[in-house]
Amino acid sequence: MTGALLRRCLWRTAFTCNGGFRVEGTVPDGPCVVVANHSSHADTAALLAALPARRRPVVAAAADYWFAGPLRSLVCRALVAGFPVRRGGGGSADLAHAVRVLEQGRIVVVFPEGTRSRDGRVGAFRSGAARVAEKAGVPIQPVTLHGTSEVLPVHGRVRRGQVLVRFNRPVADLETAHNLIEGDIS
Repeated sequence: MTGALLRRCLWRTAFTCNGGFRVEGTVPDGPCVVVANHSSHADTAALLAALPARRRPVVAAAADYWFAGPLRSLVCRALVAGFPVRRGGGGSADLAHAVRVLEQGRIVVVFPEGTRSRDGRVGAFRSGAARVAEKAGVPIQPVTLHGTSEVLPVHGRVRRGQVLVRFNRPVADLETAHNLIEGDIS
């Protein structure tokens, strides 16, 4: 719990000092699979700043990028509680770890697009998050992130700006989650 609390404080402080941070909607109180739009490396930090530390959230992270070397792996685990998920096959088996985490009452964050959007539109969702939620018997919690791509653009540098994390209503399927997030961005 200490690690989750430190991460939450770190990222809330960073966003607040960098231009502002707001959370809207009802933050989940129990275990769930959080799915969100993905357009920046700042997305993960924004979610960890908004989620309750007592639920000790973990984040599915691209194994080929975040776990390619020991230093990057260490940073990913320490700063965002990341666990590796392969994007090019085998990711479903990697997500089995997430079911165990959910059974402990924790929160799992998955970016179901599989990569960051380059144009701000929400891409198609892969099915892994839904399979994990169903197997663990927990809801899918759609979240819309605003401002993160301005604060940290793809291949850019950190800029000042406000970030908004909006929690939508929990749902049972990814199509509904996708539609809620997409509708909130448009």
